[in-house]
Amino acid sequence: MSGRDFKKPALPGSALFEAQPDHHDPAEAAAAGHRIATLLVRGPRDPDDRALVDRVLHLADTEGLGAIAELWSHAPADTLAGSLWRLYLLRAWVHRQPDAAAREFAAGKIFAPVQEMLAGVVDPPGPEEVVTLVDTVVRGIVGDHFDVTLDRAAAFAHVVGVGRAQLDSGDPTSGARLVDTATQLRRAAEVERTTGLH
Repeated sequence: MSGRDFKKPALPGSALFEAQPDHHDPAEAAAAGHRIATLLVRGPRDPDDRALVDRVLHLADTEGLGAIAELWSHAPADTLAGSLWRLYLLRAWVHRQPDAAAREFAAGKIFAPVQEMLAGVVDPPGPEEVVTLVDTVVRGIVGDHFDVTLDRAAAFAHVVGVGRAQLDSGDPTSGARLVDTATQLRRAAEVERTTGLH
């Protein structure tokens, strides 16, 4: 074979994986998501758990949390996995649109002063302050006070949802959906305090 006849093999891209038959088992995905959520919030119990947490955190660092969070996307709101999914969505949105988040929070705090205090955003809330807040809240998932993390996230979502409605974002249901998310996070915090989320 001459050098001219040789062709470099094509590297398999994402299309190769998309073309594979789908053997996705929703029950397995839900169980995996629940286990990861439990380990992230409750902490590892044995060396195997520690190794899994290390792999999950490494995956989050290299691939982004979205790869893991997708496992939580169908979990009920009053579960560990479901509440982590809502925290992830809130954080992802604030990182993507910090100016909008700050503007909507500023508009909403006038109508929800108690929620503003719970959220803990400095005044005036600029984009950087809002990003810092949401990162601080999400970092609270590993610790003894997950209920407080959920309460703060709920307060933030509530204020932003009210602010969005005041500013008329063009989608009249968008603010209401954020307030619904706040209600779900608040309910999850109550469950966490009483029986503990599962």
